[in-house]
Amino acid sequence: MSGIDDLDLLLAGMSPRLNDGCYVWASVPSIPMGVTPVATIVEDEGISIVVDEATATNLRLDAEYRSAWITLEVHSSLAAVGLTAAFSTALADAGISCNVVAGAKHDHLFVPYEERDRALQVLAEVIG
Repeated sequence: MSGIDDLDLLLAGMSPRLNDGCYVWASVPSIPMGVTPVATIVEDEGISIVVDEATATNLRLDAEYRSAWITLEVHSSLAAVGLTAAFSTALADAGISCNVVAGAKHDHLFVPYEERDRALQVLAEVIG
């Protein structure tokens, strides 16, 4: 299945789920041995990784942006139009920053850790 691309169906089925823990971002020259990041992206300056805060602390990484990880449970198509705009606009209007990572099946939102409950409330309002 290639995922849903109808915006109304996507919004109705978002089902935001808060993952346990606190996650941070760090830039590293290579992924540390034995670490499985939640997300990675290769940039000119290094590899950006998202890992749980305890891992970052243990590895003494220069971590930033303490965040909560929210998964939108709806199977969204990578070609869908409007989903990111809908939830990011709602979060922005509430003054909540959001970093989005799209997986092959779901969108993953990283919001300030201290704002996680409020972010979930905002997302629930988007669903209606």
